[in-house]
Amino acid sequence: MVHHPRGGDRRYAGSGVGHRGDRDTGYHNRALAARPGEGPAAEMEGEPVSGIDIKNLTKRYGALTVLKDINLTVRAGEFVAIVGPSGCGKSTLLKIIAGLEKGSGDVLVGGRPVQGPDSRHILVLQEHALYPWRTVEENISLGPEIQGWPEAKRKERVNQLIEAVGLSGFNHYYPHQISGGMCQRVSLARAFIMEPEVLLLDEPFGALDALTRMDLQQQLLRLWQMRSATVVLVTHDVEEALLLADTVMVMEGHPGRFAGRFAISLPRPERRRASEIVNLKSEILDLLCRPNAAMLTAQAC
Repeated sequence: MVHHPRGGDRRYAGSGVGHRGDRDTGYHNRALAARPGEGPAAEMEGEPVSGIDIKNLTKRYGALTVLKDINLTVRAGEFVAIVGPSGCGKSTLLKIIAGLEKGSGDVLVGGRPVQGPDSRHILVLQEHALYPWRTVEENISLGPEIQGWPEAKRKERVNQLIEAVGLSGFNHYYPHQISGGMCQRVSLARAFIMEPEVLLLDEPFGALDALTRMDLQQQLLRLWQMRSATVVLVTHDVEEALLLADTVMVMEGHPGRFAGRFAISLPRPERRRASEIVNLKSEILDLLCRPNAAMLTAQAC
C-alpha cells in the first residue's frame, strides 16, 4: 500500500516489509511483492547481528534545524539506502548513528543507546582516508593490529579480504600507486575485516567512474552477504539505491525528514533490467522533486 501525505491510497500486490505501518509514518510507503525464500534474511550466509532503531530524532546547529522528528527502524542484517538532495541531513544522520554527533531523541543500535563511537559500528566516507605510508595490506590490517589480533589470524583475514575485493597481487602497493577505485576497495576491506555489526556508508562510490562504480557495488554486496552486517548507505544516486538495498528511504530537506519508504524484494541480479525498478526510480524522482522538497539539479528533475 502507498500512503500519500496529502490523502488517498493506491493498492499494490506487495505488502509492507518490516518497519512502522503507513498510519504511523505519514509518508509515501511502497513495497514490491516478495517471492518465497527471498529478501535480506534469505540472502544472508550468516546470522544478522544488530539492528538500528531511531525515534523522534531532531538535530539542531544553533537556530538551524537540520533533522526533525526522524523515525527509522532497520532490521538486523538489512541493507537500507537513504537518498535525498544535498543539505537534507543524510550525512549528519549517519554521524549520529556512528556516535560522532548527538541529537535529541532515541538512537539505539542492537538495543543499546548510542553513547559515542563504537568499533562495532564502522563509517566509510567518500574519500578513502587510507594512510599513505602504509601498504594495501597494512592499511587493511590496521584495526586488527590496534586490537591485538595474533599475527597469523591477522594475515589470514587480510589475504582473504584482499582476494574478496579483487586486489590479489597488490598487497605491497601504496595508495599513490593504485587507482581511486582500488583505494576504495581497500577501504571496504578495512571496514569488513573488523566484522562490524553496523556498516555506515556515506557516498562511498560518488567520485568513481561508472564502470568502477558498478564493479564496487557488486563487491559491496558480496562482502555484505558474507559478513551479515546491517548496512545504511547514503547516496545521491537513486538507481544505485534501488539496485543495492532492501529498503530505500527518501529524504527531503530544510529540515531533513523522511518523505517516503520503498521496500524491494526483487532478486538483485534481476533488478538492473526490471520494469518495476524503472518505475520505482521514476516514482522516487517525482517524490524528490515535489515543490516542498529541497531543490535538486535540473538534470535530476
